[in-house]
Amino acid sequence: MLGAKHFDAAEALGLHGVALQRQGKVDDALAAFRSAFPTLTQRSRQSNSQNGSITAGRMRLILDGYLEALGASGADGAAEEAFVVANAARARGVQEALARSAARAAITNPDLKDLVRREQDAQKQISALYGVLSNAMVDGGGSDSQQLRVVIDDLRVARSALMEEIEGRFPEYASIINPKPATIEQARAALSGGEAMIAFYVADRRTYVWSFGATGPVAFAAADLSREDLDDTVAELRAALDPQAATLGEIPPFDTALAHDLYGKLLAPVEAGWKPARHLLVVADGPLGHLPLSVLPTKPVSVEPDADLLFAEYRDVPWLATTHATMVLPSVTSLATLRALPAGDPARKAFAGFGDPWFNAEQAREATAEKPAEVAMRGGLQVRGLPLNRRSVPSGTAEDSYTLKDLPRLPDTAAEVRSIAVALAADAATDVFLGDRANETAVKSLGLGDRKVLAFATHGLVPGELDGLTQPALALSAPQVGDGAGVDDGLLTMDEIMALKLDADWVVLSACNTAAGDGSGAEAISGLGRAFFYAGARDPGHRLARRNDQRQEIDGDLVR
Repeated sequence: MLGAKHFDAAEALGLHGVALQRQGKVDDALAAFRSAFPTLTQRSRQSNSQNGSITAGRMRLILDGYLEALGASGADGAAEEAFVVANAARARGVQEALARSAARAAITNPDLKDLVRREQDAQKQISALYGVLSNAMVDGGGSDSQQLRVVIDDLRVARSALMEEIEGRFPEYASIINPKPATIEQARAALSGGEAMIAFYVADRRTYVWSFGATGPVAFAAADLSREDLDDTVAELRAALDPQAATLGEIPPFDTALAHDLYGKLLAPVEAGWKPARHLLVVADGPLGHLPLSVLPTKPVSVEPDADLLFAEYRDVPWLATTHATMVLPSVTSLATLRALPAGDPARKAFAGFGDPWFNAEQAREATAEKPAEVAMRGGLQVRGLPLNRRSVPSGTAEDSYTLKDLPRLPDTAAEVRSIAVALAADAATDVFLGDRANETAVKSLGLGDRKVLAFATHGLVPGELDGLTQPALALSAPQVGDGAGVDDGLLTMDEIMALKLDADWVVLSACNTAAGDGSGAEAISGLGRAFFYAGARDPGHRLARRNDQRQEIDGDLVR
């Protein structure tokens, strides 16, 4: 009825492959998966499909089945084929935003610009109308819901036609916005000497790991760790990294035994591919996107709390961080995309930084009366009792109600932004925005497209953390204490970030939750990162360890 190349037909064939795989008919299942896969991963075909969230769940089911069938086949080249399948499963929101940013930089033909704008407008309209449709269904549906479905169907057909016209007339651009899932050889070509890639894919029942450098062996392993297993393990390890504690002394111990066990199951089996390198480029997936691999010990170790010096027991732990530097990528394809971007304008200014926003009038009064902070020597200071001021929203129950004015101030972030400005030889008077100047109006009106480095040191928020917040956001000064009274709300949201026009080499997001997803089930490095990629940043830099202190770092006898 639909034709073999229709997305819904490919989806049905993929689901049939899952049934065959569950019955143990591996060869028949692989034939179905291989036939359906090209259409399932072609974005212009996906515009003909149903609600994206439903399709995403079915897509995951199909690709998980494809991977299990490849694992059971034992065929030559199965690891390489599985790598391509896993990349297709991973490369969703962030890669799409990154690809579109790169594509805009490559557009010079006015006819192509017009087609791209129309296609992107249609996509945005479809997403917005799905939100309206969801609300209408909650309210009872009726004729309004039926009319909305008709409009959405018409828009999907129009967008599909635009995509096919782009693919036919401008194939090079189409290859940027709809890249084929990367192969191992393509990933190798993007690596430099001393670099290795570690890529994960977390399926419902197993976790797959690949590692390789620019040359040398390709290591592959399938660990018997389900998504649920990893959820539990990561949550337990993060209890010490993201503590619900009032003081430094109340931070729970980090479970080094559990962390090394995770290392043994995921990284040790593929050491041949990554250990000779110095820099690890990690493509995480699922729960692993919330845990920096740097905190995994490479050898068994037991620690006993030091009675005198807080955290001293961790000094001799053989962390992965002591031997390898790690960087997290949103997808395998993103590495080649980022490194192929044209160089920015050399005439750009060095820096613009925003920090220490004021969220209410009381904070503004306190800030104007403050004296410069001093460095204190330990000299008998009981550091275990120091308060732990976390860069997050106020703690409470699900019934509590919070708005921007309830956020705690982060005065240490002023020093952070100033320090970066000094390091980059920026002008503190024109490039540093603190207190009431760290507001939405400044971000939107400054014209940040002429800055090489941007920094935001503040609260990162995920949907639901403040009343009415439905998308990720960065918290900036409240309108009543800044220059945006009556215009902005103090929250730089994902869609507002996407509207910025950037040409930055690096965006530093020094905040909690900057790597959080933009909704339930979204990939970890999404949300704010996706928005900055879309706006034109080359490398949104996440502080993935998500430090929750206020520069109260214990370093020998010094508390600074």
